[in-house]
Amino acid sequence: MTDLLAALGQDPASEQLADTPRRVAASYAELLTPTPFTPTTFPNDEGYDELVLARAIPFSSLCQHHLLPFSGVAHVGYLPADRILGLSKLARVVELFSRQLQLQERLTTQVANWLQDQLAPKGVGVVLEAEHLCMTLRGVQATGAHTVTSTLHGRLRDDPRSRQEFFALTGISR
Repeated sequence: MTDLLAALGQDPASEQLADTPRRVAASYAELLTPTPFTPTTFPNDEGYDELVLARAIPFSSLCQHHLLPFSGVAHVGYLPADRILGLSKLARVVELFSRQLQLQERLTTQVANWLQDQLAPKGVGVVLEAEHLCMTLRGVQATGAHTVTSTLHGRLRDDPRSRQEFFALTGISR
């Protein structure tokens, strides 16, 4: 960070910038460290077989190409089989994977694959909508542009009615 400040024509030894390298390192450490959690699952004793969906889970991550933030909302759902997940864990898994240098496409897939691996549900759907500062502050400067990515598994991918229900409930038209 000291070298970067100097390359930008700044004096890293100045009183205003002397502690900046430490603060930036602490900031990135915080942004890239997820809160540990234990996935809490429960037997699906009641046989619930309808969609479980958490909408508009806020998230932020760092673009691995520019180290600039991207943030938005995640819509995460699944069709239960033998196990159900504690609802707060849907947000926790989004945070788990967003707290690393990331690509939105990879983040979407990682959340969906984690749910598939942990629960073996009948279907999984994940949609992320995010604004990327690397696209809005620099380059094309497309302020207000949002990127939408999705990953679907099982019935949410293969059954048109389940797929439609998932996208309708997320508010995404497909």
